[in-house]
Amino acid sequence: MSIETIDQPSPAETSGQRPPAIDVVDIVHSFKGRRALDHVSFQVQPHSLHGFVGPNGAGKTTTLKIVCTLLRPQYGEARVFGRDVVEDQKAVRKRIGFMPDHFSTYRQMTVTEYLDFFAAAYGQPFAKRTEVIDQVLDLTDMDKRRDDMISGLSRGMQQRVSLARVLINDPDVLLLDEPASGLDPRARIELMEILKALKSMGKTVFISSHILSELAELCDSVTIIDRGKVKYSGLMSQLLTSTEEHPTFRLTVAGEPAAEVEAQLRALPGIVKVERIEARPEFRLSYDASLTSTNQILAALLGLNIPIQGFAEDRRHLNEAFMDLTAKGIR
Repeated sequence: MSIETIDQPSPAETSGQRPPAIDVVDIVHSFKGRRALDHVSFQVQPHSLHGFVGPNGAGKTTTLKIVCTLLRPQYGEARVFGRDVVEDQKAVRKRIGFMPDHFSTYRQMTVTEYLDFFAAAYGQPFAKRTEVIDQVLDLTDMDKRRDDMISGLSRGMQQRVSLARVLINDPDVLLLDEPASGLDPRARIELMEILKALKSMGKTVFISSHILSELAELCDSVTIIDRGKVKYSGLMSQLLTSTEEHPTFRLTVAGEPAAEVEAQLRALPGIVKVERIEARPEFRLSYDASLTSTNQILAALLGLNIPIQGFAEDRRHLNEAFMDLTAKGIR
């Protein structure tokens, strides 16, 4: 979909620079004496699918509201493509779409009436609205339900309509607060496929969620926040890479006594640690990168005629990283 806009580029864009899609700098915000955000800083790059993860009460929704211009930070600043969310609210709002964690009112409308209402609110001319509504309904696979009452739709269908509403103004950045909350497994999978399609269209998707396994597969970058502080922000691949002192990989073999294989592995040049996993013919190996490389190790393994079934970089699950970085107990 492509909807014309008349917004002027930010100074950073005009100068040829490529500003972050979202740039949060040292934000502090408190409610009734309790600090919800404590000097929070992170960036989201354009055209990325960025996960925003944290326990309940960590500050995720407060951050989203600030980026969406719905809440003014008490200290610090946030920018969307170089536009300040306080000083340039109008310009920011033209480039973002916010999907809250609950469906808003207007349930006594049909799907088409609901989308038409918001298209008009965004200033879409009457002649253009039908085309835009057709586009967003097609993208969210809701075309056959266009005449249904919103009140009669399932939770999953209402989430699709809410996402369609977010897309009405063709935003560059989508801010989604727990979009998969309450959905059945099939509806969650279908929603994630839609988000992947939006990224392929050039959108930047910022998604807050508790479903860690899906975020690990979906997102290319992530920010983890806990008790108002950022614990990690960067590439998902770096977060999930082993945090051991030496790089590690996993080796799976077939048909060989594990003890014999383990002895052979320990004798390889550069190997500093061999760990057998759950008494199976699978091993976790750490090596000194200054002495050898994975290519050299693999060549040595092939020379030993070990029947290799799997050879890959050792990666943590997002659940493990999340538990390592966040604190126990209720805030």
